[in-house]
Amino acid sequence: MTRLFVDTNIILDLLAAREPFVKEAQILFSLSESKEVSLFTSALSMANTAYILSRQLDTTSTRSLLRKFRTLVQIAPLDQQIIDQAINDDSFPDLEDGFQYYTALNLPADAIITRNLRDFRSSALPVLTARQWIDLNSLSI
Repeated sequence: MTRLFVDTNIILDLLAAREPFVKEAQILFSLSESKEVSLFTSALSMANTAYILSRQLDTTSTRSLLRKFRTLVQIAPLDQQIIDQAINDDSFPDLEDGFQYYTALNLPADAIITRNLRDFRSSALPVLTARQWIDLNSLSI
């Protein structure tokens, strides 16, 4: 089964219904729900998502949304090895992207799904937007 690592921005597209990206995020996560792909994200993405949503929603709503979302993804740990790899890799000017990249690489994931393609230029993994992955797999939006 295809293992995709989803970046925080894709999660927020879904949970915050961010237009015009929500539809492609819905398709991607529906494939996880139907067990057609395995979606992974990092513990860091879950923390960042919780923080961002809590600025828009009350605590009860944020927790409820994350509980439902949690059934769609597996959470990859952010551990000492990943942190060491990221802080020693100068090809990621944004350290958070380095954490995400090494989390995906250590899974290993088949691809990283993000809207920030330029932030992963030095990736050894394929890096695609949700739309690109959907198109590549001949799915309709």
